[in-house]
Amino acid sequence: MTDIVALTTMLEENNAEVIHVGQFDLASVFRERRLRKDQFLEWAKDPRFSNTLAYWDTGDALFAGTSYGTPPQTIDTTSIRSYPAEAGGVVIIAEMGGDAKELMPRQVLRKQLERAKSMGYSVKGAFEFELILLAESDTSVRDSHFRDLKQFAPDNKCWSGTTAATHAELIAEIEAEILAYGINLFGLGVELGPGCLETTLGAEFGLKAADDAAFLRMAVRSFARRKGLTASFMPFLGDGYPGLGGHLSLSLHDRATSENQFASSDGKTSPLARSFIAGMMDIVPECYALCTSSVNAYRRLAPGTWAPKAVTWQDHTFTTSIRSVPSAGEHARLEFRSPPADCNPYLTMALMLAAGLDGIERKLPHPSAAQAAGPDDIPAGAERFPRDLYEAADRLENSENAARLFGAPFIGNFVLSCRAEDAALRKAVPDEERRRYLEA
Repeated sequence: MTDIVALTTMLEENNAEVIHVGQFDLASVFRERRLRKDQFLEWAKDPRFSNTLAYWDTGDALFAGTSYGTPPQTIDTTSIRSYPAEAGGVVIIAEMGGDAKELMPRQVLRKQLERAKSMGYSVKGAFEFELILLAESDTSVRDSHFRDLKQFAPDNKCWSGTTAATHAELIAEIEAEILAYGINLFGLGVELGPGCLETTLGAEFGLKAADDAAFLRMAVRSFARRKGLTASFMPFLGDGYPGLGGHLSLSLHDRATSENQFASSDGKTSPLARSFIAGMMDIVPECYALCTSSVNAYRRLAPGTWAPKAVTWQDHTFTTSIRSVPSAGEHARLEFRSPPADCNPYLTMALMLAAGLDGIERKLPHPSAAQAAGPDDIPAGAERFPRDLYEAADRLENSENAARLFGAPFIGNFVLSCRAEDAALRKAVPDEERRRYLEA
């Protein structure tokens, strides 16, 4: 039961007059209710929300479920943060109850964090997202039927000082918006391609690492819309654009001493980190759909792109799927570079953590670092990632590890969501296909 007195005190301490309470669904969309303080406190006495959030696809169409209602919610008071889009506003996450509880992404991650805790670890993570700004409003993209989209900063070069200086005011405003949400932003700058920006988050423990990532995308999208622009995290917009990644760095820390357990006195990848890598190499390929669950994301894996095509690892190398950053100190970490920019942060972090912990628990033999360094290279013994969402869903459904680590009910429901996404676009024909085959 919610402690209304404690909740009231918390709202007063945060000068909250309007509360946006909700949660991120399978497609990473924040589904919320907007309530004034008194109404929120009344709702909090018996907080309920629609369980359809567990059964909605990207297009807000139901793909599963047999009973739709409003089960009780658990208000996570530790999740409160400012809401700069509205004066006096705050945002709070509520977690689903009832049968749909174990189907929700944040709950899936919570279970893996609890597993790490039982092993004596606390988990520190940080996401990095690439995005594309377009000189299009919400109406203009629809008027053009999402074709021939107008580029923002079409002259941009990767890490261009000229672009950064030209658009310094806008970039500073985006940064201020992100920071105002209480997001730990490490860096924001231009990247490869027209209108491309890169957002790098600072490391946070536990759920906040994924919460920051989810709210960052919401903050950037909504800010761009208010400026008459479009911020896209779509993994591949088409010819002339780069593939967009959603990389995750992670480290394990001793719960008693807070020391980084991936650190090694010799400055090399530690034995524990190698065990973590072994788990990822064993499990990630068959559970890849958890971090790559849109049809478009697999276009980013086309030959000639920067995205790695198989599960590989090396020290410091940017073209392997697992990049180890060894250190004798606090900054030792592993970076999962395969996920796309539209990945679900909760499921991506849950996948990386679950796989790595499994490697530690099972004492898997330490894999050798890849000798080939290119993103298109498939070294001997390396397992290639699925080529499309259909294949990824099949692999996930048939994975005994997936059911063991994440639970059969969640995996069954998530497989249905992937198949619904695939089916929704299976008959869609891109303009490029008509251009190539219409008169052939």
